[in-house]
Amino acid sequence: MAAAYSDPRWLQDLRRFLPLKSQFVLTGNVRDLQATQLPQGIVTSMRFDQTLANALFGHGYGQVVLFDQLRGFQTMAPTVPPASPGTEGLLDLSVAAGTPAGLGALLGFMPQLVRHERTPAALIVDFASRLTVSSENLTPAEHQLFTQALILSHEARARPVEGQTKSFFNTVVWIVEREGDLPDWLVVGNPRIRVIPVAKPDQVVRRVLAPALLQIVPGFRDAKQEERETAANEFVESTEGLLVHDLNAIATLGKVEGVQFANIGDAVRRYKVGVTEDPWQRLDRNKIKGGDDLVRRRVKGQPLAVTHMLDLVKRAVTGVGGKRGNRPRGVAFLAGPTGVGKTELAKTITSLLFGDESAYIRFDMSEFSAEHADQRLIGAPPGYVGYDMGGELTNAVREKPFSVVLFDEIEKAHPRILDKFLQILDDGVLTSGRGDRVYFSETLIIFTSNLGIYKTDESGHRVPNVRPEDTYDVMRDKVLSEIQDHFKLVLNRPEILNRIGENIIVFDFVRQDVAEQIFAHMLDSILADLKSKGYLVSLEDIATTYLKAECLRDLSNGGRGIRNQLEALLVNPLARQLFDEDVQPGEPFALSYSADSQRLERLRC
Repeated sequence: MAAAYSDPRWLQDLRRFLPLKSQFVLTGNVRDLQATQLPQGIVTSMRFDQTLANALFGHGYGQVVLFDQLRGFQTMAPTVPPASPGTEGLLDLSVAAGTPAGLGALLGFMPQLVRHERTPAALIVDFASRLTVSSENLTPAEHQLFTQALILSHEARARPVEGQTKSFFNTVVWIVEREGDLPDWLVVGNPRIRVIPVAKPDQVVRRVLAPALLQIVPGFRDAKQEERETAANEFVESTEGLLVHDLNAIATLGKVEGVQFANIGDAVRRYKVGVTEDPWQRLDRNKIKGGDDLVRRRVKGQPLAVTHMLDLVKRAVTGVGGKRGNRPRGVAFLAGPTGVGKTELAKTITSLLFGDESAYIRFDMSEFSAEHADQRLIGAPPGYVGYDMGGELTNAVREKPFSVVLFDEIEKAHPRILDKFLQILDDGVLTSGRGDRVYFSETLIIFTSNLGIYKTDESGHRVPNVRPEDTYDVMRDKVLSEIQDHFKLVLNRPEILNRIGENIIVFDFVRQDVAEQIFAHMLDSILADLKSKGYLVSLEDIATTYLKAECLRDLSNGGRGIRNQLEALLVNPLARQLFDEDVQPGEPFALSYSADSQRLERLRC
């Protein structure tokens, strides 16, 4: 089960360049624990600053001093061999000990370190990002400190270490969250400074740490080797993108809440989204089994789309095929003409899952066509208006981690937004402007689009790409081809299609027989709604025939067009007559068609 372990890349880089550079900037994942291999061969986790100090001691540095603005200067000791560094020619920290832990203390100590003549020493400046308010607008004291650091980086000279063939500098190491937290004129183009990024723990690191971390999870110690390996594999796969701090916390959560090692995925889910039990396993399976009839009653004439969506739901519930890392439970891309039931299908699936069709999270992507509209989704970065409010998408998913998220008319979003969707589909996580990680691992993602219905001809005009007289197979092939061209050639983002896979569902046109069913369903709904309000409205056969002919005359707008015609020809005139004639609830009100006026009128007895 144990994987071969080697030092992380940042540590290998540091060791390689210690004889070549006088100062280093370590940036990125510097607040996390680091995997460290002990002499006994055991891999454990250790504080970042201690891991760094151990590496310096291992190269023969006699002294490592840690500085931050809260505690001032501290002398560090190694926790792995050599057991204790040499004491000959160490720096005198007594001068700095009585100095306030501010810029002045660092300004006075740095030359003493760099010009030290005996055993090489190192200064680790922790939380260096907090030495300045802004790296672009330095105060005089800040400017003096970094000017001194720049000069000292060039003044420093390497000196030999006893027992080694290499020479080393008296090294200064700056630990920052972002490289830009230090002045550019100190770092950029400086041949004596090396910037080293520190990455998040990869799968190898998580795998070597898993056996030690899971020791505290109930049942792991007494389990068979094969069972341990299975649990460790699930732990590694489900914690993709998390920090070592998070891995420790998950193992502790499993211990505290009594989660058995075989169900370690439950502990991961509880940590990420706060859901105690797998909500997908608590769904009413009988309701989903009978969901075909419910969905087909509401979404008419789209049998393939209905079957495909229900398959996605069943796959999310059963977990067939596995789900890597934080990726969403399911992803669907609904394409087709307007008014054919794409949004209605999303609402119906939401109703099937939650019992409430309005429980989905919906975003009209036509509102996100501007370049910086992504800030509305994830929140503005620090220093910008709205930073403290967070993003609309990240806030919504944090509040409802188990949900259907609908992105309507995705083709209208700015291409920059699509990069966020790629992050959701690939990593299943977004980092808000406030730095919070929001997980999409329990969501069902649905995109809708009208792509492929129209295309641009050689003269630049927008013309129909598919027509109602096309068979479904011909129409589907044309729509899929146009969608592929749009993502690959227009947006240059084929990777989004790769993440969606075979889940592009093309809806058929609303054809005549289906249109008649939709008309009958909508008319019955209108009359039932009137009856619920106490109005006894009835239609003569001639009125129904007239409405049907007018509503089905043009099917280019699908079911939405039928609804619009019913509102114009029936609902609006009826509301006007009920109001003007002061019709009371319970009073019969029959409508017929007048050939003279060519409209519906009240039938007078």
